[in-house]
Amino acid sequence: MPYSKQEILDAYDRYVAVRDRAERGEVGWDALAEHFTEDAWFSDPAWGRVEGRPAIRQFMEESMTGLEGWTFPRLWTSVEGDQLVSVWKNRLPGTREDGSFFEASGASVMTYAGNGQWASEEDLLNMAHVMELIRESGWLPGAGAKPPPAKPKR
Repeated sequence: MPYSKQEILDAYDRYVAVRDRAERGEVGWDALAEHFTEDAWFSDPAWGRVEGRPAIRQFMEESMTGLEGWTFPRLWTSVEGDQLVSVWKNRLPGTREDGSFFEASGASVMTYAGNGQWASEEDLLNMAHVMELIRESGWLPGAGAKPPPAKPKR
C-alpha cells in the first residue's frame, strides 16, 4: 500500500473539517472541491456522477444550496488499502416531539490519491427514506435551492 492508514485518515479529517465549516456557513460547499484531484469523480444518488474538479465544485455549490441547517455527523470510518469508507447521517434541521432527529444513514466510499487529495467519492444513501423524512419534518428548501438533474449521468 503506497499510503499509510494514518495519512488517509488525516486527509479525511481535513476534508470533514471543511465540511463542518460549510455546515456552519463559514465557507461555501464548493470549498470541498479542493480536496479532489483535477480528474477526480464524484457520484451522488440524486445528482449522478460528475467528473473533474470544476464539475465537483459546481455540483457541491448547486446540490447544497438551500440545505442550510442540514448536518452530516460521522458514525465511523474505516480504511483498507487506498479506500476509505465512512458512515454518517443526513440530519435535517429540527427534532420530533420525542426529541429524536430526522435523519437517515449514508456512506461514502472514497479513493485516496495522495497529497491529501481524493480520486473519487461515491455517496450511498436511501433517497426514498430521505424524501420520507423531508415530508415528515415539514422541511422546505432555502433560497436558491435547485433540483437534481432530470437525467443524471450514472
